[in-house]
Amino acid sequence: MEENKRVLLGMSGGTDSSVAAMRLLEAGYEVTGVTFRFYELNDSTEYLEDARHLAGRLGIRHITYDAREIFREQIIEYFVREYMVGHTPVPCTLCNNYLKWPLLSKIADEMGIFYIATGHYVRKVKVDDTYYITYAADSDKDQTFFLWGLKQDILQRMLLPMGDITKVEARAFAAGRGFQKVAVKRDSLGVCFCPMDYRSFLKKWLVSFGQHQVSFGQFWSAQVSRGRFVDEKGDFIAWHEGYPFYTIGQRRGLGIHLNRPVFVKEIRPEKNEVVLSSLQALEKTEMLLKDWNIVSRERLLGHPDVIVKIRYRKQENHCTVTITPDNLLHVQLHEPLTAIASGQAAAFYKDGLLLGGGIITEALSATHQLHQQKE
Repeated sequence: MEENKRVLLGMSGGTDSSVAAMRLLEAGYEVTGVTFRFYELNDSTEYLEDARHLAGRLGIRHITYDAREIFREQIIEYFVREYMVGHTPVPCTLCNNYLKWPLLSKIADEMGIFYIATGHYVRKVKVDDTYYITYAADSDKDQTFFLWGLKQDILQRMLLPMGDITKVEARAFAAGRGFQKVAVKRDSLGVCFCPMDYRSFLKKWLVSFGQHQVSFGQFWSAQVSRGRFVDEKGDFIAWHEGYPFYTIGQRRGLGIHLNRPVFVKEIRPEKNEVVLSSLQALEKTEMLLKDWNIVSRERLLGHPDVIVKIRYRKQENHCTVTITPDNLLHVQLHEPLTAIASGQAAAFYKDGLLLGGGIITEALSATHQLHQQKE
């Protein structure tokens, strides 16, 4: 498609995408807003009305796109299945990389619109004919971690009007133009379909999936039944509520009181067991990643100064990344990391550029390495 001044903007009805619409208009773009119906918490559609109302005030075209079925299949059912096999899912990462941005691109193609945009707090740069996502001006709101899977066909069309301002400035921007409701909207927190505790959501959905037990295979019978907390030797410590309700690294909410701090080290779905240990026992020095995406192999592979993040708000760690013979990414950590869980995402950075990422399949410790070498 030939480049034009038209842009399709994902409008959630919140502050960020609303201010993005205003900024794009002021920059001279012809804006069309699209609101995706992914999941409606408590069946509320207020966000649809807010987006329509804003579009009307701005004089831009607005459409809705019902993606609830595909969201359920690709995101919610994935979320449930990951917990059922003892993993820690990353629904926001999958949604952005494989659903939201590709849908924006698809709809834009159908409408003859070149650019696509959202209210994400990230920036884009072009280096040596390659597009990269880079950190937002607002470090507290930076969302680069969620976009490591996007390819060049998406990156080249992205407009990111919120990347160079802070959230405080965004609210002031809206208020200064008479959009007071937009300026004071609360930020959304957590996963959109379970913003608080995932456990209550998981229980509800497991019941709804009850007639399709085969989907979860051998793990179904243990989903909400009482099971054993054990130590690293397998000795019984206490009873738990069911293995899907715990995550690697968890300390709080275990419901037990010992004379020492303990953390979830391992989840064993087939036995409905949760292994508890000291924090030090959770330290890992290597990771293997599947379903990975690399923006630039030259910048990423083999360099000792690459930064890896395994959580949205987690400290940065140095590593060296290579590709294994079976096409997994091998991440050698320069310092041990705790609470690495299968199913989590890892994102790579160098010189401020997002270089890619993947999904963690396994994490290994230095102790494991030495044991393997002796064998």
